[in-house]
Amino acid sequence: LPIQRISQADAVRLLRRARDGGMDFFDTARSYTDSEEKLGAAFSGSWNGIVLATKTPAKTPDQFRADLDASLRAFRTDHIDLYQFHNPPACPRPGDGSGLYEAMLEAKRQGKIRFIGITNHRLQVAREAVQSGLYDALQFPFSYLSTPEETRLAEDCLRAGMGFVAMKALSGGLITDSAAACAWIMEHKGVVPIWGVQRERELEEFLSYIAAPPRLTGEMREKIGDDRAALSGEFCRGCGYCMPCPQGIQINTCARASLLLRRAPSEMLLSEEGVRIMEKVPDCVHCGQCAAKCPYGLDTPALLARNYQDYREVLAGKLL
Repeated sequence: LPIQRISQADAVRLLRRARDGGMDFFDTARSYTDSEEKLGAAFSGSWNGIVLATKTPAKTPDQFRADLDASLRAFRTDHIDLYQFHNPPACPRPGDGSGLYEAMLEAKRQGKIRFIGITNHRLQVAREAVQSGLYDALQFPFSYLSTPEETRLAEDCLRAGMGFVAMKALSGGLITDSAAACAWIMEHKGVVPIWGVQRERELEEFLSYIAAPPRLTGEMREKIGDDRAALSGEFCRGCGYCMPCPQGIQINTCARASLLLRRAPSEMLLSEEGVRIMEKVPDCVHCGQCAAKCPYGLDTPALLARNYQDYREVLAGKLL
């Protein structure tokens, strides 16, 4: 996903360095603007040794087929290793009336895909996918901030013989110790993380863990415990499924402003652009659209209000 934010030349260089450094699983989506095209530019003609995964948000079989063909053209390949339903509100099944799973099976028979996957942010949909026996892999948010129920989900996939792809292993930037994040992930069998990088220094950090895998130390465990305590309760994961906001509020930034200011580099939020973004929050009309779409059931307008108040206090303190 992050490579949609950089130029094609930079993305190609980053992707090839990732492969040369030992990364062999690349996950993207039809919805990530030009990310598929950038992968195609980087690896066209040299997909050997790479496991390629992408996703479709299709709601109908015709949309499904159009998305799949568009992805194949973008990648410049004749098949995709793992093709995933992208965060559907319900688990697609044969005979459910949508025709989506049947379209997936058709694509597999045609040799256009090898394995069938599903991604989600809703625990119940993820559970249904695991229990259905219909899927080869599940992609779900997974980090050391995950709840015991989410951890059991990964264990259930292992028992079911399913792959588990850990999205948001850094919890959208709230986890700042990548070594601890990686070490914790490695404690769980059958789980592969997709870190998401757009800068060379980030990539090199993760490539270094291939040669020298980090192990959980006492210091790391203490850090994890502190982070869990600080982030207990309701917080925005930054998934963005609440957007777009009809009032133009950048919800997935504004609803996390307080945490981002304290846990991640804050220059952007304290810049002129950051102020402009945050000053949209008072425009909220409490229409409820964002809360209705939140896969975590958050009261998003209330969360925005709390973050805005805290942000103003931090900004006032900085300006003083």
